[in-house]
Amino acid sequence: MKVVLMVAEKPSLAQSVAKILSNGSMSSRKGLNNACSIHEYTGTFKGQSARFKMTSVCGHVFGLDFNAKFNNWDRVDPADLFWAAVEKKEATAKLRMPAFLSQEARGADYLVLWLDCDKEGENICFEVIDSVMASMNKAQSGDQVVFRARFSAITDKDIKKAMASLVAPNKNESLSVDARQELDLRIGCAFTRFQTKFFQGKYGNLDSTLISYGPCQTPTLGFCVNRHDQIESFKPETFWVIQPQICLPNGKLVVIDWERVRVFDKEVAQLFLNTMHGISKATVTAVGKKEKRKERPLALNTVELMRVASASLGMSPQSAMVIAERLYTQGYISYPRTETTSYPENFDLIGTLRQHSSSSSWGSLVRDLLRDGMQKPRKGTDVGDHPPITPMRTASEMELRGDDWRIYEYITLHFIATLSKDCCYLQTTVSFDIGGETFSLVGKEVLDPGYTQLMTWQAIPAEESMPQMNKGDTCPIKEVKLLERQTSPPDYLTESELITLMEKHGIGTDASIPVHINNISVRNYVTVASGRRLIPTPLGIVLVHGYQKIDAELVLPRMRSAVEEQLNLIAHGHAEYQVSAKRYGRL
Repeated sequence: MKVVLMVAEKPSLAQSVAKILSNGSMSSRKGLNNACSIHEYTGTFKGQSARFKMTSVCGHVFGLDFNAKFNNWDRVDPADLFWAAVEKKEATAKLRMPAFLSQEARGADYLVLWLDCDKEGENICFEVIDSVMASMNKAQSGDQVVFRARFSAITDKDIKKAMASLVAPNKNESLSVDARQELDLRIGCAFTRFQTKFFQGKYGNLDSTLISYGPCQTPTLGFCVNRHDQIESFKPETFWVIQPQICLPNGKLVVIDWERVRVFDKEVAQLFLNTMHGISKATVTAVGKKEKRKERPLALNTVELMRVASASLGMSPQSAMVIAERLYTQGYISYPRTETTSYPENFDLIGTLRQHSSSSSWGSLVRDLLRDGMQKPRKGTDVGDHPPITPMRTASEMELRGDDWRIYEYITLHFIATLSKDCCYLQTTVSFDIGGETFSLVGKEVLDPGYTQLMTWQAIPAEESMPQMNKGDTCPIKEVKLLERQTSPPDYLTESELITLMEKHGIGTDASIPVHINNISVRNYVTVASGRRLIPTPLGIVLVHGYQKIDAELVLPRMRSAVEEQLNLIAHGHAEYQVSAKRYGRL
């Protein structure tokens, strides 16, 4: 009987996959490292009877580091680290992962890799291969013995489909991760050692014993300090606004907007105000009506999930992704790391939607969609990685509590919203004349709430509606004020805004963006204030200003963006790993 060793990325994932593939008939035992279990069952593989052994790693098996002789900060010039020899070392020595994998591989004929289906997962695939091949039975010449399972959700359908359509692991994607690891190690360690030694003793009030530099972390911090500098250098200007308050036909008091918006000369503002003196009514000069739409959302990707989690749910991007990963491994949602915002042509939208028809929270809206016909989703972007983030099975608030429920609820509402109608409303713009000056008021009347019945925070409030008015009508003026105000600086960047900037400039990936934001916080380069605003600390400000004086490229996003482009070329087989690593080492 052939033996098939299968390896997943996490112990919980190994158990879930084994349970599905064995139809619940498996035996389990602990491995020699006590961290990973082995789940065994019998079945068929490549038309032969086989014994399956499903186990896992705990993330990366190996990490990249310098040879031990380069670890002495006092004896090694940081510049030497750009050329120093590097080697793979066990990522977590106490787990004894290579020894554990090697032991379980003894007598195995085939290897099936169930690592997460992204570049990082592809890299771990080859770490597993390096750990087990010497222990496996020797293959006959030309026989394929290493296979890769590709899947986007932990459901019976997805897992069994992946098992029936195994492929080969992608070496180029793995090499792109090797290149990133080597560049980040060399650049990060060299600059970290240099600046830590430089700052120690010079700035006693800088609260950090280790002052780290990261090729992605530093431009991320640069965005925050750049906004801080804009705030600090801002010089407010005084301006004046004329603000009439009128009474609408329905008795509602409203403030109408001045067409000139504001003026920066008080005497000029006073002249305009004088033209209105003694006038008791505002006259309607024009009424414009236009039907408008708020588009339903695109299918959900990782960046949008992180933005919403920070801006609307008050969670850090890091926390949101930890929860999303947990929901994924438990089978509640699809793989949460994706850049794609377009559902595949063969995606079972109706079947996925129908699962939620009995929900006590949104079931009635789902049943209406199924009865009346769902909308075709908007055409998003397909970058060829994973499908958009979608709910894979139903859950209740009793089943998922706290933040787990809030993330799941948002993902589900977002999915249903992508299949709902746009929000349709009538926008009415009324122009008024007071003493020759023009003012306006805009009202909105909902014609069809569409998807905003689900995403209620985007709904148009009832108070934005406006009573019927016609040209020539008049409205009593309650009062007219001349207000003195000042221009204000931009606010500090929020996490949500920072994520948008990082995506725009190619800093990090959907997997690493939350890590970089978390790093600048835990390393005391920024503090997270109310509204999840990122306020640079004195240490963060001094660092970025120092980089700018040495070479602005150290903190600008351009260099990292170019590196990411080169890494993508490696991943697609259009550039060589060794050539790219040496090139950017020289830079």
